[in-house]
Amino acid sequence: MRVAVGADHGGYPLNECVIDELKRLGHEVIDFGTHDGNAPDDYPDYARAVAESMQRGNAQRGIVICGSGVGACVAANKVRGIRACLCHDTYSAHQGVEHDDINVLCLGARIVGFELALELVRTFLNANFSGEERHRRRLSKIEKIERGEA
Repeated sequence: MRVAVGADHGGYPLNECVIDELKRLGHEVIDFGTHDGNAPDDYPDYARAVAESMQRGNAQRGIVICGSGVGACVAANKVRGIRACLCHDTYSAHQGVEHDDINVLCLGARIVGFELALELVRTFLNANFSGEERHRRRLSKIEKIERGEA
C-alpha cells in the first residue's frame, strides 16, 4: 500500500519511527517530512500535503503527526474526500476504517509513545471498510455535508 506521511516539528521524531515501520512492513512511503525537529514549521502544511496527495490518488492512506494530533486532524479534514481521525487507541484505529472509512490517521507525538503509535499504524493499515449499507448511508450524508448540500 502507498502511504503518505507528514509531520511537523512536534511530530518529529515519531514520524521517523513510523516511516521505518511502514517500510519494514513492505509499504511504499510518500514522505512529506519533517526530518528536523528544530526547524520552525506549521502542521497545516504537512496535513495538506498528505491530504492532497491522497486526493490526487497518489496514496491509499495517510498518516499525519503533530504534537497533539488535533491540529493535524482539523487541517486534514478540510480537504474534500479526506476522513481523518485522531486515534490514541487501537479500537478507534480499526473501527474508524471499518465503519467510517477513515483514510488518514492522525497521531499526537506528545500523547502516545512509540510502541503504541506503531500498533495504531499497523491496526489502521490492516483494517478494511466493511461496506455495510448503514455505513455507506452515513458516508453519503457526510459527502453531502462536504458538498454543501446538507
